[in-house]
Amino acid sequence: MLLPKSRVLSWRLQRYLTRLFSSDKVGKGDKTNISECISRPAKFETCQLDPFMIDPCKPEPKVVIIGAGMAGLSAAHRLAQCGFRNFTVLEATDRPGGRIHSCWLGDVIAEMGATWIEGGCVANPIFTLAAQEGLLKTPLIRPDPSRGFFCTSDGRAIDLPVSITAYHTFRQIEQQAAALFTLGCGRSHGTLLNFMGIRIQQELHNFPEEQRYDAARVMYGMTNCVKCRCGDDLSLVSADQFGSYIEIPGGNVRVPLGYVGVLAPLLRDLPSSCVRYCKPITCIRWGTVDDACPRAVVKCCDNEEIPADYVIVTVSLGVLKHQHAKLFCPELPAEKVEAINKLGYGYVNKIFLEYTKPFWVWREGGIKLAWSAEELADRCDWVKGVANVEELSNSQHVLCAWICGREAMDMELCSDEEVVESLTAILRQFTGDPTLPYPASILRSKWCMDQYFAGAYSYMAVDSTVGHQCDLANPLPGKCEAIPPILLFAGEATIPGHYSTVHGARLSGIREAERIIQLTKRYGGLPKKVLTKS
Repeated sequence: MLLPKSRVLSWRLQRYLTRLFSSDKVGKGDKTNISECISRPAKFETCQLDPFMIDPCKPEPKVVIIGAGMAGLSAAHRLAQCGFRNFTVLEATDRPGGRIHSCWLGDVIAEMGATWIEGGCVANPIFTLAAQEGLLKTPLIRPDPSRGFFCTSDGRAIDLPVSITAYHTFRQIEQQAAALFTLGCGRSHGTLLNFMGIRIQQELHNFPEEQRYDAARVMYGMTNCVKCRCGDDLSLVSADQFGSYIEIPGGNVRVPLGYVGVLAPLLRDLPSSCVRYCKPITCIRWGTVDDACPRAVVKCCDNEEIPADYVIVTVSLGVLKHQHAKLFCPELPAEKVEAINKLGYGYVNKIFLEYTKPFWVWREGGIKLAWSAEELADRCDWVKGVANVEELSNSQHVLCAWICGREAMDMELCSDEEVVESLTAILRQFTGDPTLPYPASILRSKWCMDQYFAGAYSYMAVDSTVGHQCDLANPLPGKCEAIPPILLFAGEATIPGHYSTVHGARLSGIREAERIIQLTKRYGGLPKKVLTKS
């Protein structure tokens, strides 16, 4: 069966962004550049004095920021707030946002990357950013993870009383796993898969014998959902570090008009043309002590060389894992390399299926795949990585399948036709209905094979600790060196407690911008090549 190719309607997204971020009305043929559109100044501005403003009479250091994702843009925005103008953001792709990527599918917005604001309250900097921009409307859209039906591979929907009890039992097991981090009992609990597997078997004894088969499928199926939160097989995830993640209250909140909207206030306030797109880099030379040479030089793929006093590196942990040896000259110190190698980096993709006539009732919840332990152990097919198939909250005719782990990478190697055939077969198998229709079109993410991302987000692997996240975040040279910091590291993987989140990326970018601000004030402008002993 040959399916029509899904089309991401760039001009429609452009029109949407223009209307969202400005008062101008744009016609169908408008070709206004998105970054230009959202860089227009706000209609009403107030003059506010930031105590961290740099002295305009002092020489300003040159800053190069690698990556225009949330971390890079947050760093640039904070620098601009404090009076910096001598900075450049180099983005390898042709768009801002990094792993924030909102696309059109038919008449709805599909979030290819970041989906939720994880923590819908003012304690979350992304929530406040979205609220200030007017992107959140009451009532807030908070997905209910308990809704939907658990279906088994033999084509049955599990009775609600059993599935509800098993669901809440598994949530308790999750909480127990998270508590291991704070208990500090001094002994290792191994992998998250092992811990949860033992606890599931223990809890099954509390179910009537006739319910254990279905309860087991619900709970083992939910381990696939936890796998999606980490992005990798739970046999690689640390049980003891699972609870190091800090959950912000307020639940998950969707941005109705597209997550990309949170970029608008950041891009709008940046100096004109400071973000340069389609500028991948090949090497960062750093650590120069010769007064005649710049402290760092960023070499781009087009051979342009950009000198810098400070370089903020915001590339993903996946990119660092694959390219750190050739990306930095001299190479990174052993402590930094160990952190890169020890921390886990997961794989998550989404497959959007658009139907002409939906076969489900809107707002009744999605389809949760209640795999058995044996089925999940036999990973001969990428569809075993599918955790659930949920309805798109802003559409009545689009489903979204979440796939994680190495299976997410395997899925990217398949054609659209093969993906649709496999997913339709799974839906027919688990619902027991061989007549379910094929989708009219498909749209899917491919983060794993993308050289500029190499996956989705970080997690705490078996051998990793919070100390590794701190080591990854530490600037180079370190505090004990004679040279002021040159390389600064930001991104979701560098912030303990808030890794794998957009707000974590924002906090890390602001953190490194603040570091440069403090250094600039300390040295009265440009950093010294070599610190002299006082």
